[in-house]
Amino acid sequence: MKKARYVRVSSGTQNTIRQTIKQHPDEQVFIDVISGAVAFNDRPQAQLLIEAIEAGTVDYLTVESIDRIGRDAFNIQSTIQYLNSKSVNLKVENLGIESFANNKPNPIFKMIADVLANVAELTRNNIRESQAQGIAVAVAQGKFRGRVKGTTTSDKDFLKKYDNVVKELKAGVNSLRKIAKLTDTSLSTVTRVKTILDKNEKGIN
Repeated sequence: MKKARYVRVSSGTQNTIRQTIKQHPDEQVFIDVISGAVAFNDRPQAQLLIEAIEAGTVDYLTVESIDRIGRDAFNIQSTIQYLNSKSVNLKVENLGIESFANNKPNPIFKMIADVLANVAELTRNNIRESQAQGIAVAVAQGKFRGRVKGTTTSDKDFLKKYDNVVKELKAGVNSLRKIAKLTDTSLSTVTRVKTILDKNEKGIN
């Protein structure tokens, strides 16, 4: 078994990171000090983890809780779907449950993970709502100095932008890492394109 552990924290020091690595000597440890709002495949250490999975050096992954993967339900579910497609057994430590049982996808895990993914997104949305209310008050009082973020790129526009990646993925010849090199794009971009294509193929809205 080729074990790895993924850790995401919002803040941390080099000492705490080293301590975490020391506590798990039998695992490859990937630690991202980053906001949970950032998509899994856009995180630096998560990208290295994906590379390790693609290289076949990881087949068992542990996370402390589902929300370490993300705070967006679709992103969490698509990440778990990717791990399943690579036969990587995901263990969620605080639940004591794994995504595979007897070498087959565990339906109970999927049910629980889907619920918790939506809870994570709901929590994030509640936080954002509170922040928005705070900004509204600040604007009314003339104290707000930030900027309102623009809209994100739609899936359709994203696929159009990376049509060369789409062609390579549909050809089904090369690995994700190889496609990233051939198209001169990041592994996270290739992974996102694949996730969107998979979603469209399954008719997920």
